[in-house]
Amino acid sequence: MVTKYLLLLAAALVPGACRGGEIAPGPATSLGASFAGSERGPVVPLDSAAIAAAMGRPGAFQPGGVLRFNFPRGDLTVTVDGIQLKPALALGSYVVFKGTRSGAMAMGDLVLKESEIAPVMTKLEEGGIDVTALHHHVLRQTPPIYYMHFHGEGAAVTVARAILAAISLTSTPAPSPAAPPTLALDTAGIAQALGQSGRLNGSVYQVSVARLETITDGGVVIPPAMGVATVINFQPTSGGSAAIAGDFVLVAGEVNPVIRALRGHGIEVTAVHNHMLHDEPRLFFMHFWAVADAVRLAQGLRSGLDATERSGRRHEPEDEREKEDEREK
Repeated sequence: MVTKYLLLLAAALVPGACRGGEIAPGPATSLGASFAGSERGPVVPLDSAAIAAAMGRPGAFQPGGVLRFNFPRGDLTVTVDGIQLKPALALGSYVVFKGTRSGAMAMGDLVLKESEIAPVMTKLEEGGIDVTALHHHVLRQTPPIYYMHFHGEGAAVTVARAILAAISLTSTPAPSPAAPPTLALDTAGIAQALGQSGRLNGSVYQVSVARLETITDGGVVIPPAMGVATVINFQPTSGGSAAIAGDFVLVAGEVNPVIRALRGHGIEVTAVHNHMLHDEPRLFFMHFWAVADAVRLAQGLRSGLDATERSGRRHEPEDEREKEDEREK
């Protein structure tokens, strides 16, 4: 089937955890204005300078009025099948804020060592931040790495301080300049095979594909830039090959067709789970891993997109795309 997805290039290095990239700053577009206008009643505007001060680093606005902060785990040396993961591939913590009528909603994903799980969870609880998921994204990681998703609401600065207090219990490094884009893959061939184009975050090629449905959590509209877009990341290995990681964002009826499509093309499904507690429609996040020729992998990933129950796909013009370095997420 043809997939009904709206392309949005995110400026956060998605691909969470597997959105492990960084997001480049970009002004909100008319799409973002439509999300903001969907709330009933006046939305409290985000004070980006105050939130950044509370988070200890600069953030970047994304489409939908979303303010994103990246916390790449450059301190970690993690290998899978002998390949060292770059933060932009699958080791990027991130925090996103969206203004609401009561202040702000914050969500995100923290990349953690096993020893960091309990203290971080305790500190989030003490700060009134809910933990919504804890799991792995990739198999055979050395050392094992876990991903903790969270949700908080209230005064934006108060929420930001509570989240930073938890992150401060980890060895997450201070902000550093982003790596310059390095072309080491046939990105044109990947984009053609995938049917979607992306952007370079260092040497990692990242693509973000957002669903067209309106997604809500607790009645609040969740824009794609808050972590509900499919993220696909390519990290070059050698000779035109790449390691791929990321996650498909699916509704229930799409899960097994996409599993069959990916596995039929030699792409390993490494996890299927939820990231939120009160999302509507209910979303399932399917993580994947493979190492092979990058263009061939893109063809397999395209089969996953085409195996969904959507119909139709719209490609955004270049000047409408926001740079969303998620995946370092």
